Amino acid sequence: MELSEVIRRRRMVRNYDPDRPVPAELVEKLLGYATHAPSAGFSQGWEFLLLDTPADVQRFWSATAPEEELPGTWMEGMTRAPVIIVPLSHRDAYLDRYAQPDKGWTDRDEARWPVPYWHIDTGMASLLVLLGAVDEGLGACFFGITPDRVAQFRAEFGVPEAYTPIGAMTIGYRAEDKRSPSLKRGRRESPSVTHRGNWGDRAAS
Repeated sequence: MELSEVIRRRRMVRNYDPDRPVPAELVEKLLGYATHAPSAGFSQGWEFLLLDTPADVQRFWSATAPEEELPGTWMEGMTRAPVIIVPLSHRDAYLDRYAQPDKGWTDRDEARWPVPYWHIDTGMASLLVLLGAVDEGLGACFFGITPDRVAQFRAEFGVPEAYTPIGAMTIGYRAEDKRSPSLKRGRRESPSVTHRGNWGDRAAS
């Protein structure tokens, strides 16, 4: 599939066919795409928790979304996804990398960073997984783990404090679902979000 078509067709899929497992080789391919994302200083401060058995998927939902919250919500269809990938950012990988001789920030001061690139780069890696899923004929959705559930998620899967789950991705074969009400807002096209030269000077449409 052409890249332009992959981008055009990308959407968040919130309902999956529970009777169609995702081949392991496709999951590995998606994770391989993730490792090609850009990262500051080639720090590559990302890790991925792969949950691809029914038991592990159920453990995820039990830890992050209590059963009583699921029926009748948009998340009900999400629980049918056979695969969940949780991308985790690792701040210390960046602080350590930029304390090396070719970078020279030996104090490891987080304040040197204009924004937390460990989160940004892990998000870029996640987007490659989302785009790869479209290219492979799969559906996927990126969503957040609520702050009050992060500790329970960590405890359930033994995730160290040094690694931050920036979200989670369901992956599977799409089942019919409803359009998100948010889409009624419409897509902002490039002329409406682009400033040329100075803020407020819009690019020509």
